[in-house]
Amino acid sequence: MNSSYERFAIVYDQLMQDIPYDQYVNWVKTNAPNEQYPRLLDIGCGTGTLSLFFHQEGYEVSGIDLSEDMLAVAYERLQTQGATIPLFTMSMDELEGFSNLDVVTIPIDSINYVVNQDAVIETLKRIYSSLRQGGQLFFDVHSLFKMDHIFMESPFTYDDGEITYLWYTEPGEFEHSIYHQMTFFLKEESGLFERFDEEHYQRTFAVDMYVNWLKEIGFTHVEVTADWSEDSPAEESERIFFRAIK
Repeated sequence: MNSSYERFAIVYDQLMQDIPYDQYVNWVKTNAPNEQYPRLLDIGCGTGTLSLFFHQEGYEVSGIDLSEDMLAVAYERLQTQGATIPLFTMSMDELEGFSNLDVVTIPIDSINYVVNQDAVIETLKRIYSSLRQGGQLFFDVHSLFKMDHIFMESPFTYDDGEITYLWYTEPGEFEHSIYHQMTFFLKEESGLFERFDEEHYQRTFAVDMYVNWLKEIGFTHVEVTADWSEDSPAEESERIFFRAIK
């Protein structure tokens, strides 16, 4: 993954327009209402869209992300909305400084950017340590089917007159991993287009591996659903959701 998201951060929100953030918020609110679970940490908060929604629902939100450029966009968004949310530059597998949290979220396949298996387990361990007893973890991942089949249907294209991209994928180094190569053309005020390139690498694991890790770490209850529904994962599910209680 590139060290700089500066240009990518500019176009990120537009490319995420199809994400049903309201469903994510409702999922958390239904299972961990802010009256009983006020303190929420949003891991991989990106440009702050979901953090702001949680704040508006009454949660006491903090956010971390590895990208300072993404956090700069988040800061501007929050300032515009008059929202005070502490933001920290931090890798999720090095999470520290948080305790007695009620809720932790890792939304929109952010944990898939942690490609080392030991680092994924370390992330879950550190989250467990940061939660209070009875606190809850919510996260989602790409399914094996999406990694191994849907992503292999590239190239993907997008063009809305302001942003154009060409998105190519190929199998990564590990099983169920993917290498993304994206070329963006961003329209400037002059009418000319600026080109920039992004490289991203993601990896996912089987559902039972995530469940086993969570239980081995000490989570007492693990619930698994798929594709923004209450249904259990099926063979061709694309996004898997996990809720775990400490």
